[in-house]
Amino acid sequence: MESYLNQNFDVKAKHSSEEVLEKWRNLCGVVKNPKRRFRFTANLSKRYEAAAMRKTNQEKLKIAVLVSKAAFQFISGVSPSDYTVPEDVKAAGYDICADELGSIVESHDVKKLKFHGGVDGLSGKLKACPNAGLSGEPDQLIQRQELFGINKFAESELKSFWIFVWEALHDMTLMILGVCAFFSLIVGIATEGWPQGSHDGLGIVASILLVVFVTATSDYRQSLQFRDLDKEKKKITVQVTRSGFRQKLSIYELLPGDIVHLAIGDQVPADGLFLSGFSVVIDESSLTGESEPVMVNAQNPFLLSGTKVQDGSCKMLVTTVGMRTQWGKLMATLSEGGDDETPLQVKLNGVATIIGKIGLFFAVVTFAVLVQGMFKRKLSLSTHWRWSGDEALELLEYFAIAVTIVVVAVPEGLPLAVTLSLAFAMKKMMNDKALVRHLAACETMGSATTICSDKTGTLTTNHMTVVKSCICMNVQDVAASKGSGVQSDIPEAALKLLQQSIFNNTGGEVVVNKQGKTEILGTPTETAILEFGLSLGGKFQEERQSNKVIKVEPFNSTKKRMGVVIELPEGGRVRAHTKGASEIVLAACQNVINSSGEAVPLDEESIKYLNVTINEFANEALRTLCLAYMDIENGFSADDGIPASGFTCIGIVGIKDPVRPGVRESVELCRRAGIMVRMVTGDNINTAKAIARECGILTDDGIAIEGPVFREKNQEELLELIPKIQVMARSSPMDKHTLVKQLRTTFDEVVAVTGDGTNDAPALHEADIGLAMGIAGTEVAKESADVIILDDNFSTIVTVAKWGRSVYINIQKFVQFQLTVNVVALIVNFSSACLTGSAPLTAVQLLWVNMIMDTLGALALATEPPNNELMKRMPVGRKGNFITNAMWRNILGQAVYQFVIIWLLQAKGKSLFGLVGPDSTLVLNTLIFNCFVFCQVFNEISSREMEEIDVFKGILDNYVFVVVIGITVFFQIIIIEFLGTFASTTPLTFVQWFFSIFVGFLGMPIAAGLKKIEV
Repeated sequence: MESYLNQNFDVKAKHSSEEVLEKWRNLCGVVKNPKRRFRFTANLSKRYEAAAMRKTNQEKLKIAVLVSKAAFQFISGVSPSDYTVPEDVKAAGYDICADELGSIVESHDVKKLKFHGGVDGLSGKLKACPNAGLSGEPDQLIQRQELFGINKFAESELKSFWIFVWEALHDMTLMILGVCAFFSLIVGIATEGWPQGSHDGLGIVASILLVVFVTATSDYRQSLQFRDLDKEKKKITVQVTRSGFRQKLSIYELLPGDIVHLAIGDQVPADGLFLSGFSVVIDESSLTGESEPVMVNAQNPFLLSGTKVQDGSCKMLVTTVGMRTQWGKLMATLSEGGDDETPLQVKLNGVATIIGKIGLFFAVVTFAVLVQGMFKRKLSLSTHWRWSGDEALELLEYFAIAVTIVVVAVPEGLPLAVTLSLAFAMKKMMNDKALVRHLAACETMGSATTICSDKTGTLTTNHMTVVKSCICMNVQDVAASKGSGVQSDIPEAALKLLQQSIFNNTGGEVVVNKQGKTEILGTPTETAILEFGLSLGGKFQEERQSNKVIKVEPFNSTKKRMGVVIELPEGGRVRAHTKGASEIVLAACQNVINSSGEAVPLDEESIKYLNVTINEFANEALRTLCLAYMDIENGFSADDGIPASGFTCIGIVGIKDPVRPGVRESVELCRRAGIMVRMVTGDNINTAKAIARECGILTDDGIAIEGPVFREKNQEELLELIPKIQVMARSSPMDKHTLVKQLRTTFDEVVAVTGDGTNDAPALHEADIGLAMGIAGTEVAKESADVIILDDNFSTIVTVAKWGRSVYINIQKFVQFQLTVNVVALIVNFSSACLTGSAPLTAVQLLWVNMIMDTLGALALATEPPNNELMKRMPVGRKGNFITNAMWRNILGQAVYQFVIIWLLQAKGKSLFGLVGPDSTLVLNTLIFNCFVFCQVFNEISSREMEEIDVFKGILDNYVFVVVIGITVFFQIIIIEFLGTFASTTPLTFVQWFFSIFVGFLGMPIAAGLKKIEV
């Protein structure tokens, strides 16, 4: 079975081709209810539609760019447009409507933009201030929303409960049973009258309705869980200036006229126009499929919703929101396309298909054997030409039994149990600070063998402070002196230079918030340096206003540095500042500021002193940054690149970022669970090694390597090196990508990777499980990830691994339980039909059994919470069989036991219990049914553990399991004792009840004995 499944029902956890997804759908031959079976699979037709829309967008934009280029040549001759402002817009105080705004940006219409007075003119017509933004008055915001729309795209409406009932009724076998029930009612009432003749038919109808409502309730609750998770996925905030204050707002609150601050890694939240900024490069591939990045500036100011900032930073004026944008229309289509189905869903669809075909064969044979026995009997009595109502009912009952065998035999619940388990796990993981974006990541994480983790913010707290500095060749303990001591030891000229470097060459900002308090915005590293600058007596706004910024090169993890060029107020001199990885910036320096505050040549002794200082800082687990400057003599234009060398070193700062509490324990837990943790960081190797030792990642037999060294290794060297690598420092995004790819392809590892920056996207995309940081992560990283770690904590990653294992094992438990019921129900009814000419389990009884093993069984076993024992097992890895030998041992062992018990009852039951008289067969069949159900109840308890003997451990922690078992037993008593007329049962004696329960319970020690057999 496993080889057939791997050949035909094997999909990847991510990036499966449309052909592969189409292939397994075509192989699903026996599907009782396609609406339900394929509810949580990708809608391929909607995906084709989205791809076509992207292609159209690409063509539109190409034409728009060509038109706008042509328009530049004739721009001086722009004639007044015939545009008139609609009356309702004019009455509200605006001079432009939503449609006109939308056409300007979407069509890149330079002529229209010029006619409306450019970006400044448009902001005036929108009653927005480019500096202070919109007014925060609620009435004005509501009015603006009514005129220009909200920043949300259309989503499919939540299905009501009755839609799920309707879809559950589409089960082909239930529909056939419904028809059988209808004919049974007609024939029964015609022959026996009302109400006696209606019992069989009404029994089947009641059972169908019970199955339908229980199924619909389970499916409806799942849909609500997924809807809640979808809402969480879409919670994105952006930096916006409103009422003169910089603040964080949800993208859904954006309105035309808002001023949005965009930085590298952000997703453009709405259509808009560039106001100011530097080096802005936009990736439009998500909208158009075009991989070539686009430069955005004052000449090409158009920013489209859904595109991503690849480099630079800027301020943007929002013009168009929601469904008026192309991104809104594309997302509305894409959301209907759905998530890819998970590998387990597809594999279990394969199992359901195989067993369904076997079940269909057995059902046909059973029906043929029962009919043949009936005809044989009628031939012997020579009544084959005469048919009574009872005989018609008997034939109908045979057909109903055959159909019900298909109901029981086709495990429609298998693939849906995966969805149930994943929905439950995702909801619980949300509470544990992990947001799952792709369903498959949940189950794949359970098989993870390697975690490649960032250092900053994941293993450390991301609360950074400058604790040591080496300014003007003088090492100072900043933490001890609180900054004031450092300030007094720095010459005035050097202090001025240092403050100029800190406040101008930064991606952060110092602002005054609504409460009038000073607030620092930016990454933790930038915040730490700005705090250091303020402690030295610097004034951020004064420093920024006194200099004119000519060019900015934001930090990226390839260059490992950032730079700015400013025009000084005195004499128009031009100065460049740079900061970044200490050894890289120091290598670009030729001078250094000495203790007197003078720039002197950087000789060997000074270089040695500074390198020793860097290593000392790093060995104390400090992140080191070097700050440098140079005066540019021969003029500078914004198109020139910032010089790469010739700088003067101002100093080095050491930033403390403490290790998170509990990380060491989590790393040790991973090691015991067979998961190798590797640290991949852009930091100095000594800093990385110090942190890795503190976390327990770097061991005596492990290797720490630098990215540039790793890059130079050939394939043969990598084969020997990679298994030993525990720390990679000074790594570039491509080093990370190469390591992940090698681990996945060459070493067949299942790799989880953490990332927070834009450049981490390729590694997150390549990994089996991409884990993005919720706090420090950029939108680009989150978009490429499968799971978002909301608290940026490594311990949460371990929790995700534990939940992943729980999902995988829970589904295995459910499959083991359901296949046991399938096998026994099939063999019992088939063998009985062949040997005795009748089936002991009726249609109504089989429907009840089907509900026990399908919906209720999935609820009980697939929602088991994780325990610490899960992290003491080795991971499944990439090649593990889903249905293991241990599972087959348990399935076949239990099936044999249950079959022997039921067959003995059929053969010897009457004499054993002294059953005589006309009701003896009914009592025996009731006893068989009761024994069969209690066998399933106790087998369900045994299935809680596939290898362990103690199956009661932690049973009370899973209240769902206890409730399901309680409900099953309660309704079984009701069915036997009170619903005999409809369920073809009769009340049992105390001895018969005791026997039924004892037979079921006996399955537990047998299951324990089976677990001792090595396979």
